[in-house]
Amino acid sequence: MFLGEYQHSLDAKGRITIPSKFREQLEDAFVVTKGLDNCIFLYPLAEWKLIEDKLHSLPFTKADVRSFVRFFFSAASEMECDKQGRIVLPPNLREYAGIERDVIIIGVGARVEIWAKEKWELYTQRAEASYEEIAEGLVDLGI
Repeated sequence: MFLGEYQHSLDAKGRITIPSKFREQLEDAFVVTKGLDNCIFLYPLAEWKLIEDKLHSLPFTKADVRSFVRFFFSAASEMECDKQGRIVLPPNLREYAGIERDVIIIGVGARVEIWAKEKWELYTQRAEASYEEIAEGLVDLGI
């Protein structure tokens, strides 16, 4: 399970260091793709396979399913960390997420998310304002 929040910076070659606790769980290879809310998702290969299977089971005759699958898979790349624990974030993903230099890397259970620091700060400010309401809504869902 991925937990925690870490701050890092993009180097001149577009690389970031993946926190060592996350590298251990990501193992040798993982998948990186466009996430929701303009962040980047990283999935261990086993988790990616589960998501892939679920998405392929959806009815491709529905336009919204086709659109989401295209968006999600077309941006995906299998990656490995270098010996220093870094990855090169593809330019299309950096642009999508608005990443220029400072990033926040967070653990979100089964995946890792990479955010532009400014976008993460805005997101958390908005979410904190309604955190208790969100929690109450989850209780209503039985969580």
